[in-house]
Amino acid sequence: MKSLSRIFSPTLAFRCFDLTVRLLSCSFFVLQLALAAGSGAEGTIKIGEVDPLTGGVSQFGIGCHQGYVLAFEQINEAGGISGQKIQLVSEDDQSKPGQSATAVRKLITQDKVVAILGDATSSATLESAPIAQNDKIPMVTPTATNPRITEVGDFIFRVCFLDEFQGRGLARFAREKLQAKKIFTLTDVKQDYSVDLLKFFKDEFTRLGGAIVGEQSYSTGDTDFRAQLTPIRAAKSDAIYVPGYYQEVALIVKQGRQIGLTMPFIGCDGWADQALLNIGGKAMGGCFFTTHFSPDDQTPVVKSFVTEYQEKYGALPDTFSALGYDAARVLAEAIRRAGSSNSQAVRDALSKTAGFPGVTGQISFDANRNASKPGLIVTVKNGKFEVAEKIGPSSER
Repeated sequence: MKSLSRIFSPTLAFRCFDLTVRLLSCSFFVLQLALAAGSGAEGTIKIGEVDPLTGGVSQFGIGCHQGYVLAFEQINEAGGISGQKIQLVSEDDQSKPGQSATAVRKLITQDKVVAILGDATSSATLESAPIAQNDKIPMVTPTATNPRITEVGDFIFRVCFLDEFQGRGLARFAREKLQAKKIFTLTDVKQDYSVDLLKFFKDEFTRLGGAIVGEQSYSTGDTDFRAQLTPIRAAKSDAIYVPGYYQEVALIVKQGRQIGLTMPFIGCDGWADQALLNIGGKAMGGCFFTTHFSPDDQTPVVKSFVTEYQEKYGALPDTFSALGYDAARVLAEAIRRAGSSNSQAVRDALSKTAGFPGVTGQISFDANRNASKPGLIVTVKNGKFEVAEKIGPSSER
């Protein structure tokens, strides 16, 4: 039998010690990787984005995306948040039903983001918000105005006004400022956004003594609207309300003018894109719609944003880029105030946002995580958008 001293020689003991050190070092390295996976790469805070970057409403998503990028570049250049840089992880929902939900699942389970910006449209946000809520990941939509969105749960926020606010506000403008007594409506039945806007507009317009003299509908992607427009000539309405998105709206107005409809077409923030004028041309003259932002605003915060946006992108910012910029900055400020990238802490900080100086107006979240803020009614004049009236937050009912 060998002696114990020969079995546990000094050389063998050293090798055992060295192996133990190596194993501990390896374990520590694996732990570091695991921690990094939970909060992004070392020194970064991962924030997800889901938006329609391609497809039918891509102009909305691209605008939001450009606003996010500019905001985070400015924050990172200023030192980030407590020394950590923001990393934006973007997913394209391709303007297709179902894709927003798939993108949000990926951002949460694979990319391990601490919060999500988006989606740009109400229908897409209604698909994906329940997933963020279930996984307790804060989601801030810059532009989805449907009232049901924040009803999904306490992790869902928005920096835009609601459909009720703009629907009722435009109804009062049509009745009191345009002196409209009779209105015909044309609604996109494929969009929750459009259907809900019609409900709020009708309720307020009839409450004020106006009459809805006819209703027609269309679907996203339609290009020929003559069958819906023809009955409007006989109805002799004072205005035509079209709560929809710019691609179809521009064609609707253009075709309406071609068959002799001269009354104003009026609408919503889904019109708020330069493409409305590019497609509709002179036919858009004299139309009115609700929106969130004007680059002509002379307040210092807006002037600074417009200058910086033009320097980066070579164009004026639109409503969607402005709302995207505000959403990104509101979220970043909440992370800073939370002192943590923990999703629960970020949610709690977001809920306390009050008086944030946004480029689309001062932003405060109410008890339902909706933004209390002003709005605008814009008209098309000489091929440009001009502010016709401001709607104060107090007009929301």
